[in-house]
Amino acid sequence: MTQWLTENWCLIFIYLIINIISFSMYGIDKYKAVHKKWRISEAALIISAAFGIIGAFCGMFCFHHKTRKMKFRISLPLIFVIEAVTVYLLFIR
Repeated sequence: MTQWLTENWCLIFIYLIINIISFSMYGIDKYKAVHKKWRISEAALIISAAFGIIGAFCGMFCFHHKTRKMKFRISLPLIFVIEAVTVYLLFIR
């Protein structure tokens, strides 16, 4: 496991940055919603979740944003399962 981490540190760093961006998008959209400003589209939020699901989940629950929308309550866990299975099949198995 340690060897894998040292060999793929760049991928892990990129994934971390993507998740920070995804988290930030949910926070920015929540701020804009509260202040009645132009918003980030739902499609953009879901696409950001496809690349940074952990950041999207954290942003969704930390900012209490999009937690009631069924589209997000279904798509984000589905994206998480798909990514978890993909990671398992590609890296762990």
